[in-house]
Amino acid sequence: MTGRPSNARVVVLSLAALTVMVGLVAASVPLYQLFCRVTGYGGTPQTASAAPGPVTDRPITVRFDSSVAKDVPWRFEPVTRQIKTTLGEQVLTSYRATNTGSEAVIGTATFNVTPEKAGRYFNKIECFCFSEQRIEPGQSIDMPVTFFVDPGLADDPYSNEVNAITLSYTFFRKPPS
Repeated sequence: MTGRPSNARVVVLSLAALTVMVGLVAASVPLYQLFCRVTGYGGTPQTASAAPGPVTDRPITVRFDSSVAKDVPWRFEPVTRQIKTTLGEQVLTSYRATNTGSEAVIGTATFNVTPEKAGRYFNKIECFCFSEQRIEPGQSIDMPVTFFVDPGLADDPYSNEVNAITLSYTFFRKPPS
């Protein structure tokens, strides 16, 4: 019976492999989110402290979309459905949410940009999506978004044909802590 691994060795190697796999699964979500934030992959908008300027003459249309998860009793919609702006111009718009339920709800928003290749050029300066939103029953709130589309979009041969971008938000109920 030489050359056959012992049962204990097989168990130890199996447990080590399982531990590595569980660790990779646990780390995959934060690593993927970091990757998306850095690269704009998957339509993930970037964040910035201010529009860098200069503003160009190149027009771009930004459309706004909204939805809520089934368990969120909110009416949630953009105040303005679309804005025509130019690359590099800082824009302020807002979304309005109304709690149509009978109890306060805390929600968090996820977001993305389409087409995905425009995500790396869409920069949010201020956004309600950076924090949780609590809305009391019957209460309506306006939630601002300040953004700009980086002029580098026009110089990217992969993305320079983009003339319209859609910014989408979905609100989810914050799980109880």
